[in-house]
Amino acid sequence: MDNEDVRFIDLFSGIGGFHLAFHNCGARCVFASEWNKHARSTYERNFRKMTPEIFDQGLFAEDITKVDIRSIPDFDVLCAGFPCQPFSQAGYKKGFSDDRGNLFFHIAEMLQEKQPKAFFLENVRHMLKHDGGRTFAIIKKTIEDLGYSFHHKMVKGTDFNIPQHRPRVFMVGFRGGSGDYAFPDPVPLTLTMSDILGGKCSKKVGYTLRVGGRGSDITDRRNWDSYEVDGKVIRLSVEQGKRMMGLPADFEFPVSNVQAMRQLGNSVVVPAVQAVAQTIVDTLRKPKP
Repeated sequence: MDNEDVRFIDLFSGIGGFHLAFHNCGARCVFASEWNKHARSTYERNFRKMTPEIFDQGLFAEDITKVDIRSIPDFDVLCAGFPCQPFSQAGYKKGFSDDRGNLFFHIAEMLQEKQPKAFFLENVRHMLKHDGGRTFAIIKKTIEDLGYSFHHKMVKGTDFNIPQHRPRVFMVGFRGGSGDYAFPDPVPLTLTMSDILGGKCSKKVGYTLRVGGRGSDITDRRNWDSYEVDGKVIRLSVEQGKRMMGLPADFEFPVSNVQAMRQLGNSVVVPAVQAVAQTIVDTLRKPKP
């Protein structure tokens, strides 16, 4: 299939890191969902010009659990950074006992009903160890039982030239299998926090951006947004946070700085997602033997 024919949906979309990554690979978003009103505002501000039809045709859903799956346009790739709080080190690690954890099974239902060619899921690294590994085993088996291959890898921002570790589990699979699929190789890290902050920084790689704890003292173990630059303590700005997530300079936040930083803390590292997105698009474009 041609690159331009690859259609994807963007579930639990946040501010649109998956949308941006796949768009940069030539794919087209045909449906998206996000419940948070502030994130929805940022998403629409940045993607209305890029993909006007999902907004004009009512294809930007708020609560995915209330959407009739059959009404969603056909698509080739299901993308979802499904809610990570149930599996997060910072959360209560309730997993499937948390209603947000159960949203995974809605993804599985969508795979079963719509039968897309591929999926790309993302979550925090602690999902691998949650409940002694049983949570991840259930996710893997559920998807494989639906007839998909299942590949996973721990990917960090530093693997794709972003000076932020931010380890995340990427899960990719193809309907009917794709035994030769391989995640992209890492690239050298040449961008440092000194480049991000515009001065000599004491740290080469920055802290992982988070949702809570902003404004902690630089000596506090909870600190993630204070740095020493040219001998002075500075607080990470929204513009600098954008660069640490690989967002373009023209990406806009029509919300307060507090909300913008929260949204960045919930987002994905775009170059990492884009590198994997390109391998998915390339795999789908391969001629069938």
